[in-house]
Amino acid sequence: MAPLRFSANVSWLFPELPGLPARLRAAGSSGFEAAEVAWPYAEPPEALARTAREAELRLVLINTPPGDREKGEMGLGAVPGRQAAFREGLEQAVLYAKALGCPRIHLMAGRVPQGADRAAVRSEMETVFLENLRHAAGVLAQESLVGLLEPINTRITDPQYFLDTPQQAAAILQKVGRPNLQLQMDLFHWQIMDGNLTGNIREFLPLVGHVQVAQVPGRGEPDSPGELNFPYLFQLLEDEGYKGFVGCEYRPQGEGGGGSRPGPGAGSSGGMGMGHGCFSPRGLRPSPPSLLRRHSGGLELASLLLG
Repeated sequence: MAPLRFSANVSWLFPELPGLPARLRAAGSSGFEAAEVAWPYAEPPEALARTAREAELRLVLINTPPGDREKGEMGLGAVPGRQAAFREGLEQAVLYAKALGCPRIHLMAGRVPQGADRAAVRSEMETVFLENLRHAAGVLAQESLVGLLEPINTRITDPQYFLDTPQQAAAILQKVGRPNLQLQMDLFHWQIMDGNLTGNIREFLPLVGHVQVAQVPGRGEPDSPGELNFPYLFQLLEDEGYKGFVGCEYRPQGEGGGGSRPGPGAGSSGGMGMGHGCFSPRGLRPSPPSLLRRHSGGLELASLLLG
């Protein structure tokens, strides 16, 4: 049974550092073997690839461009009338993924149009999404890339987001029927929308290409106070045979976190920068994943001794 592998989401972590290159270097020096970034498009892809190599990091995930953030867009995959813009953004994402050696792209669904009734536009938006996903699957297959669908909760994070439950995402994947489209499982969003994480992990894990974690409801470190028992969840992922990466996408409250106020993410159009560091279930101090070790009853992240 292989241990879990963790990736640093540098759109959230190390916000005190001014840009993606600095954050990637920090992730590498902290012991991460992999990194992910929401929107890398403000930086030249070749420069980012060089920085990642120097930091001995694998880039494992990027997102498609969000669209026009000033107009409230957060992805375009299911947005009627924005099909051409989605395809342009997909081309840009593929260019970056190839340059970065990044195997997965989160195909962002986008938001229900402002003022529209979700139930009234659901069918139209799903039709648009299916059309765009079929196109994306073909484009990605030519480059041996995987597209991911991520449900984002509509109770706390984004009330207008179209794709908000694992059941909805799985049904759409079934309708598209392409093996290089998979599910992105963010346990923060899944807990808020549906709970039943043991059952949902077991049911949907065969569709999952990437996992992300944060505590509920505050989106802090997995070892911060909250609803989720991460030692149990990590052990469950191992027991069920998950072999992908677990993305650290949270607001750390420990030392060096740089505060917990939302701020622009490095290299992104408006970004999502929050906190830095990995976590230690034996304490609240940041701990690099190089200190992962086996422990009876599950995973333990050994505390980083500071000072």
